[in-house]
Amino acid sequence: MAISNEPKGISEPRRTSEPRRANGTNGTNGTNGYNGVNGVNGNVPKQLEPRYLNFPALKHGTIVDGKQALNRWSSTLTREHDFPGAQAMLYAAGVPNRAAMKNHPQVGISTVWWEGNPCNMHLLNLGKIVKDAVQKQEMIGWQFNTIGVSDGITQGGDGMRFSLQSREIIADSIETVTCAQHHDANISIPGCDKNMPGVIIAAARHNRPFLMIYGGTMKKGFSRLLNKDINISTCYEAAGAYNYGRLKAAEGAGEIGRTPSDVMEDLEQHACPGAGACGGMYTANTMSTAIEAMGLCLPGSSSNPAESPAKMRECTKAAEAIKICMEKNIRPRDLLTRESFENALVMTMVLGGSTNSVLHLLAMAGTAEVPLSLDDIQRVSDKVPFLADLAPSGKYFMEDLYNIGGTPSVLKLLVAAGFMNGNILTVTGKTLAENIAPFPSLPQDQVIIRPLSNPIKATGHLQILRGNLAPGGAVAKITGKEGLVFTGKARVFNKECELDAALSMGRIPHEEKLVLVVRYEGPKGGPGMPEQFKQNATIMGAGLKNVALVTDGRYSGASHGFIVGHIVPEAVVGGPIAVVQDGDIITISAETNTISMDVSDEEIASRLKAWKPPKSMVNRGVLAKYAKLVGDASHGAMTDLF
Repeated sequence: MAISNEPKGISEPRRTSEPRRANGTNGTNGTNGYNGVNGVNGNVPKQLEPRYLNFPALKHGTIVDGKQALNRWSSTLTREHDFPGAQAMLYAAGVPNRAAMKNHPQVGISTVWWEGNPCNMHLLNLGKIVKDAVQKQEMIGWQFNTIGVSDGITQGGDGMRFSLQSREIIADSIETVTCAQHHDANISIPGCDKNMPGVIIAAARHNRPFLMIYGGTMKKGFSRLLNKDINISTCYEAAGAYNYGRLKAAEGAGEIGRTPSDVMEDLEQHACPGAGACGGMYTANTMSTAIEAMGLCLPGSSSNPAESPAKMRECTKAAEAIKICMEKNIRPRDLLTRESFENALVMTMVLGGSTNSVLHLLAMAGTAEVPLSLDDIQRVSDKVPFLADLAPSGKYFMEDLYNIGGTPSVLKLLVAAGFMNGNILTVTGKTLAENIAPFPSLPQDQVIIRPLSNPIKATGHLQILRGNLAPGGAVAKITGKEGLVFTGKARVFNKECELDAALSMGRIPHEEKLVLVVRYEGPKGGPGMPEQFKQNATIMGAGLKNVALVTDGRYSGASHGFIVGHIVPEAVVGGPIAVVQDGDIITISAETNTISMDVSDEEIASRLKAWKPPKSMVNRGVLAKYAKLVGDASHGAMTDLF
């Protein structure tokens, strides 16, 4: 057998003529310690090039007993008698016989399964369907698991500080099992927000044949007292209306059984009717649709509902697809290309996706060594229209989009219009254009996806802002419905709990225009960069249209309104946001892509000279490790760029 040692953790040389080089800005000037270090044009010195552990593997195309050997990595353990203890353990774990031990490839099936969250609670069962299909393809399927954090449950509390760092745990654990166990391929089944980028980051690291199955979204809920479709976002916005005395039943408001408290109870009981991720174009659906546009999952994966027959069929088809990837040596870094990331950005802009997509796509690209920067986000936003009338800013849900053709039909529109590259390779072994060809076009009478000639907004809703408040960049979500420019007086809160308390007590007035600044909530300062969704939803529910929200933290995909997050540098490292004072005038402009305060450079420098960083909330445990390792938001908040 022909065994090769993998250079830089990859079993064969890259298919491009030059190795990709990692740098703090992915090809642009930056401030994360990865440019200007003997580097030219953003390239880093040789000692900082990514180095992964080398693993021996059979060369692709090796023939054993007249057949192509697909057990390229696992053969290290199973050939002859080099690792008899390993083989004894594998027999005990379920390898049925010697022929399977010596010849069958081993496929890891990683589910982000756990009880207590509807996004994830069904994924173990989906994994069982996949395992059964894998074994029918004469492969060995090994189910394993990783952890998750429910964003919906942790919103507004300290539990949310663990959410973003769970992306790294997911990536670390899948990389660990795949490499340690010498798996020949991986099928990952994520469900909630951080799950999708976590499994893709892992795939870029281990670079074994891979595909993703999205767990799918849940069905819409329905409120009898409000007489409308609802979802989890409705609950949080209703809480704002409740606190400000604005929540009423649709009919008979205030009567017995129809009080504001009754309405809240109705929402809490019926907003989430079953398994699946939150149903709007929130972070989970944003990332799944982007990843489908990149060719990393089967057609329709991102829009097939969690409990649908289509999702079950997809799980069965995954086995055949992963075998094709193994036979054709299609691996994650072949699919994680500049062109596929462009597709992901186009899809995100068209559908009105989450600000979190910026954070996650930058981290995915950084791991795969694909040049991608904040400037690329803005460039795509400038040329791509916002078309989808989907929650949170619109009224429809992923379930509705599925019923008119789903993600493949949207992809078909965008490829035909020239906004998206249909020639990229995918996990089916075919191009994206070939994958979507059998799917129908969007119906002529549908109202969810606006025609290109009549967009909701002529350009994208995600805007990259810079200025003396965010010299390293910030991400705004501006659909145009809230206007393009906002100017107001700063009102500063040093933690989100301070703003939460003010909103709960109704202390944010309707009268004057305010820019609410929440700081010390960045990746390091939070620690964990918690989402400010509870506060944003309260503002929307309370009807505080006189308010903009700015933070070095981040937002849920369900957030909307005039919001700016990911302020870099963050407050805890001495960014200008640390010295904003109550009463400073802040202007946010999507016309000039700026966020600035009316404070001179000299005054900012003087304030920073007098500023002292606050004492960290934690110095032990996982959050302390995260705060020590994590980079800034403008580079994806990565933890392995040493």
